[in-house]
Amino acid sequence: MPLADLLSPKAVVPSLHARCKREALASLAERAAALTGADADVIRESLMERERLGSTGVGRGVAIPHGKIEGLGAMTGLLARLDQPIDFEAVDEQPVDLIFVLLAPADASAAHLKALAKVSRLLRDERVREALRGAETPEALFAIAVENERPHAA
Repeated sequence: MPLADLLSPKAVVPSLHARCKREALASLAERAAALTGADADVIRESLMERERLGSTGVGRGVAIPHGKIEGLGAMTGLLARLDQPIDFEAVDEQPVDLIFVLLAPADASAAHLKALAKVSRLLRDERVREALRGAETPEALFAIAVENERPHAA
């Protein structure tokens, strides 16, 4: 599944204001709810439940929070750049300024893992991270994300 199938220009937040991980996830859950029709509290709780298992802060200023949502029609992504980096309890103990939320239907095990791998590969690329950090508009952030996708099997 190409990233363009997970992410839409409406799902890109160029300057998210949040003071902490909980606030960032709550704000992104609200945006995800508006995009998907799913309940914002259910999304937020799913993301927080995953964080309790261990931080999704993967390092280099990136977090990939994810969760499975009962009744969600399709896998959905949101990409946010924070206006100020926040502590996300990342593996490298560095603050996070790029967040890619991935939401999957409750029964999407293999597809969910493939999508996570795809997002992870994209955001491991230093050139992509720097381009995202320098983008000025939501459209530019979207274009960078979908145009830099590698054609590897996920």
